[in-house]
Amino acid sequence: MPAPLPAPEDHAAAATLAQLLAIMRALRDPRTGCPWDIAQDSASIAPYTLEEAHEVVDAIDRAAWDELPAELGDLLLQVVFHARIAQEGGRFAFADVVGAICTKMLARHPDIFPPEAEHAQAERPARPADPAARAAAWEAAKARERGAAGAGTLDGIARALPALTRAVKLQSRAARVGFDWPSTDEVLAKLDEEIAELARARAAADPAAIADEFGDILFVLANLARHLGIDPEAALRGTNAKFTRRFAHIEAALGRTGRTPADSTLAEMDALWNAAKAAERADPARAGA
Repeated sequence: MPAPLPAPEDHAAAATLAQLLAIMRALRDPRTGCPWDIAQDSASIAPYTLEEAHEVVDAIDRAAWDELPAELGDLLLQVVFHARIAQEGGRFAFADVVGAICTKMLARHPDIFPPEAEHAQAERPARPADPAARAAAWEAAKARERGAAGAGTLDGIARALPALTRAVKLQSRAARVGFDWPSTDEVLAKLDEEIAELARARAAADPAAIADEFGDILFVLANLARHLGIDPEAALRGTNAKFTRRFAHIEAALGRTGRTPADSTLAEMDALWNAAKAAERADPARAGA
């Protein structure tokens, strides 16, 4: 399968990437390296990998484009770190990581990178006409790969994903084989059912059942988000930001009278919350501040 030719800027990227690999090699040197870096293994740095990925998303959510290069660099360092640890253990090296993703991307885009075939004049597959069709073709390719590996429908969805994201992915996979509600009406009905079950568990004062029913509600809400075309993680991040912004308004308003929330009543704070909400509706630009 022919690889695309490198552009001039690729050479600069290769040089800086080689420098990063050399830096990591030096940091892990058992004689002269950094004691902290030497002490790490893949399990111990995995939480940092998740943290750096979240910081990339945070910068994108805030449109902090001046911060994004550094955040992406931190995430890339994690990839290099994992690869270096694996190489020292004789499992794989950074070149294997890059090679694996190159092979995957070339195979999943046969309309752009046609496979080398016996017939030199073989036509490229037709390019999907729209983003939805391209996404469907991508998922079909992934399904073929899972089938070739003997994997089940739900195999390969990372357990370490945020729970709402993983719920959506599990439901999407099941939906592709027909296990799905036909519309949001059924999902909303199921949500009502699960809320009623939570109420019964709460009335019975059964902590295990309460936790189980609450998890069912979150799972149905993730399904509802999928049916509505909403990313539940992004929606909740937006609500978290809104809560933070409006609570800051409460603190600022109370601060102007020399008080804190602890010195106020719930009714007073609720009135200040509603004032912040009304101000945002009157001036939407304030909501993004």
